[in-house]
This record gives sequence, structure tokens and C-alpha cells, in this order.
Amino acid sequence: MKVVAPSLFSPDIQEQVAKIVAQYERKQAAIIPLLNLAQEQFGYVTPEAEKFVAEYLEVPIVQVREVVSFYTLLRPSPPGKCRIAVCTTTGCALRGADKALEYAKKKLGIKPGETTPDGRFTLESVECLGACEFGPVAQVNDTYMGYLSEQTLDRIFQNVGPDREDWCAEAPVVETPTGEPLISRFFHMKESHKLDTYLQHRGFEAVKKTLGKMNPDDVIDTVKKSNLRGLGGAGFSVGMKWSFVPKETSKPKYLVVNADEGEPGTFKDKYILVKAPHLLIEGMILASYAVGIHKAYLYIRKEYQFPYERLKAAVDEAYAKGYLGKNILGTGFDLDIVIHRGAGAYICGEESALLESLEGKKGLPRLRPPFPAIVGLFGCPTVINNVETLSYLPFIFDRGYEWFAGLGSPKNGGMKLYCVSGRVEQPGVYELPMGTSLRDIIFQYAGGIAEGRKLKAVIPGGISANILTAGEIDVKMDFDSLKAAGTMLGSSGVMVLDDSVCMVKALSYATKFFAHESCGQCSPCREGTGWIHKIVTRILQGKGKPADLDNLLDIAAFMGGNTICAFGDAAAMPVTSYIKKFRAEFEYHIQHKKCDIENADANG
Repeated sequence: MKVVAPSLFSPDIQEQVAKIVAQYERKQAAIIPLLNLAQEQFGYVTPEAEKFVAEYLEVPIVQVREVVSFYTLLRPSPPGKCRIAVCTTTGCALRGADKALEYAKKKLGIKPGETTPDGRFTLESVECLGACEFGPVAQVNDTYMGYLSEQTLDRIFQNVGPDREDWCAEAPVVETPTGEPLISRFFHMKESHKLDTYLQHRGFEAVKKTLGKMNPDDVIDTVKKSNLRGLGGAGFSVGMKWSFVPKETSKPKYLVVNADEGEPGTFKDKYILVKAPHLLIEGMILASYAVGIHKAYLYIRKEYQFPYERLKAAVDEAYAKGYLGKNILGTGFDLDIVIHRGAGAYICGEESALLESLEGKKGLPRLRPPFPAIVGLFGCPTVINNVETLSYLPFIFDRGYEWFAGLGSPKNGGMKLYCVSGRVEQPGVYELPMGTSLRDIIFQYAGGIAEGRKLKAVIPGGISANILTAGEIDVKMDFDSLKAAGTMLGSSGVMVLDDSVCMVKALSYATKFFAHESCGQCSPCREGTGWIHKIVTRILQGKGKPADLDNLLDIAAFMGGNTICAFGDAAAMPVTSYIKKFRAEFEYHIQHKKCDIENADANG
């Protein structure tokens, strides 16, 4: 074990450092894990910790410092004893986040980004925490707390921290037309995260049917026939994606699991990590066997502390019982899993930026081609799938591809976890067949519009998706139907807006998010997102100009298709769709210097 700056860490932590580094093919890839470890020890990344990481990994210290400066959850200065991070992105904003933040500011006497003079509290305004169903929500140190009422905040202030254990509340029970929930069957099951429970419900039966008994090419062909598509947003055929990886190569192949669930309005993968981690592990084994992969990296967002703990325990349990590691179940197939925690960057949900982050760099998207299937992690062929996608694989191999394909709509096989948030009676995760009507999701399953209000608009696939008006919700929620309707399924984050919502304010939340989260690599995106947010904010504040709307549309048009990754397009789409579909409301704001929504307030 290499020892550098021995006084910085205790011998036990030094040993932990060595184990972390040993997991990676390249030492540099351990930069973020070691910085996270240092922050856990000292409360922030100290200059001494930066120096230690640089020397231990034999990289320039400037490389470590640029990583610290890039990721929002790596702190270069000490926070207060209690860090209160209030989510103010669209999902939480629609349910009163602004009011909660104002109350916290008033009670603590500080602004976001500041710490109280006694060092007890640090207040932050942050982007999506992946808990829109409990909005408004805050992360208090590592614990989620919501609904964030004044009473909840008072308890935090009195206790100088959270007053309960971390939680992931139950998702709504949904009776599907098939009468058989798949992934969500585990959401309400006692101790569903334990291996014994999973085995009692046909856990690892698909692995037993597949490993050593099916040719890997047949496994890929089965997934193609199931019509399973990538459920992280792109909707590309999963089997087809796997087939792009070269069969014969001198390089190792890798599976990378994207659990960096950062799209506002999306929180489905969190439930799988907490309630059904062994389902995901089994899916990872199946995907790895199909492609000839023997090492998988699971990249999980740093905010997901409790899901990380559950997942880590499940991986350890699987190793202990022979479901991971060497010679899985005596089949001769080997697979190791490394859990890699991020450090706070929405852009790392983009697959090539995720690879850069995994390699210990800033999360800057790569030029393509080459694509990850050929040149991916550490320059090797790589498959990248998200959590939900992999978690449906065991059902396909246990029950058959024809059965799975028959559950959904044409070319969109199986079921889907739909996340519903915003102004509905029952926000939550709903597992329904692919192609379920958006109207049914809102009114039949999510209980309709809250407080008896009227529906105004719906964002169907996370904050990046083009918005739909109330008259456009008779559409099937699958990739092809929503594309035909001029929007996208994306991450299936359904955010509902009622008639109390000011569309200028709603757009301001989206533009603030994109301006904050742009990685800055491409000038159209770096400059465009900031420029757009400034103009929308100006309109919201009653200082808009008649030319502003056309300027916004021009900027958005220039951004689209002119950046390395799809972030520029994602940032442009809300601008274009909000203005085109609700232009009169924007014009009223500009002309009258105020909102035309009766009783408009901080909730909308």
C-alpha cells in the first residue's frame, strides 16, 4: 500500500484508500471516490486532501482542483453543522419550494450559499434532488425531508439537523391492466431489498435459465425480439445497442450502469435501488453475459445516500452467496461490480460525460464517433444502460420475449415506470404498460388535478421535453407516439401544471436549471443558456421588451443541433414550446409588467 501524507488519514482510512484505488484499471479513476472520502472525513475537501489525492494517484494537483471546481457536491470550504439544501426546480417549485426557501431565509437570517455566524446552518438552493413526489423537498445533510412545510423546517432548526432516519416513501399501489406489476411488485414487499426475499419471488431464475445454457448471441436476439428499449431517455433498441459491441477484441469490455438520475421530474430508479437492488444486479449479470463482459461499473448520483447504502449491501450480499464474483452459480461466468458515486453534475447523465467522470475527469461530453460500443470506458468497448432498463431483463428471460413484447404497444415492449409530480392529488411512481394514455396516468392513476383546479399543461418526459397543452393529453405514453406528437417520452417524468401556474415563471425554473447545469464546453450552450435565463428573468420581473420573445426563439434555434451533446437541444426545447403554445401569456407579461394569472403567487 502506497502511503502519502500519513498524518492526513488514520491507518484504517489509508487501507480504505488503497482498496478504493485497487478497484479501478486506471488510478486516475479514483479521484472522485477519494475526494468524496476526504470530504466525509473533514466535512469538505481541504487543500491537504487535494494534495494527498494528487500525490497518491500521481496526477497533477491542477487536475484534482479542476475536478473539485466542476462538481457541485465537492465543497472547497467547510459548511455549517447542518446543511439544508432546498430543491427549487420545477417539480418542487410547483408545490411551494419558493415559500419554503423564503421561510428558511427569514428564520436563519441568511441567503442561499451562506452559513449562520454560529456555524450551525448552511442554506442552499439546489437543482433537482430526485424526490419530486415529495416536493417541496430538502436534503438535510444526507437525509431527505419533505413535504417541506414551515413545521418541518422548524423541527430541523430546533434539532440542528434531520429528526428521523432517511426514507424512501412508498409508491402508490397501481392495479395494472395485466393484473401483474413487475418491478413495482417489490415496492411494497417487506424486506424486498434482501436476497432471501428476492429468491422467494423467482429471483435469479432468469440467470439460471441463461448462463451456460443460452448462446450469448441468442440472448441478444431475445432482447431484440422483446422490443425492450432504453428507458433512460433515448429509447434505442437495447438488443441492437448490445450488438454493436465487437465480439472479437483484445480489449476488455465493460458494462456501465447509469444511476445518475438527475432529470427534473424523474425519480423511478431510486425506488429500484432501495426496494429491488437484486433485480438490478440480476439484470446486470444477464447483460454482461450477453456481451461477454466481466466487469461492471454502477455510477450513482451522490445525493442518493440511502439508495447507495441499500445497493452496496445488496452487492455485498450477492458476492457472499455466489451470485457475483468468480464462477457465478458454477456456470464458469465471472462478473465483478464496482459502485462509483458521482459528485453532483446533471451533465453526467449524458453517457459520454458519465464515462469521463468515471475516469476521474470533469464531466465533459465526448465527440462521437467513435461511440462507446467501440471506444468507451478506458478506451474499451462499453455498454451503457440505465437502471430501469436492466431491471426488466430478468422478466424477459423468466417469462419469454413474446409475453414481454405483448405487454406494451407496437415496437415498445413491456411495462414502464412513470413518474408523476407537480399539481396532482397523488404524485408518485406508476408502473403501467408502455403506451398507456397520458390522460389516464393523470386522471385515473394520479388522482387528477390537486385542489379541484383545471389542467393547464403537462411536461411528459422530464424538464427537457416539449410541453403539451391540456388539449393534447390524449396521447400514448411511448417513444413513437410522443415523438409523433412533437415531444418525447424521455425519462418519463410527467410534471403536471394547473391553471394557477404562470408559464413565464414555469419557464424561468427550467432556464435556471439549464443555465446552472451546462458544462460550459460548447459556446452555443454555455452562452445561450445563460442569455436565455437572463431574458426570461427580465420578463418575469416586469422589465421585458417587445423583441424578447423573438430573440428567445432565435437563441434557442441557434443552440439546437450545434453542440457536442444533446444538452443544447434539451435546453432549447422548453423555450420554444412554452413560448409557441403560451405566447399570449408571455406578451401580457411584457406589455403589462405583471402576470395575468389570477392570484398568482410563489407557488406558480
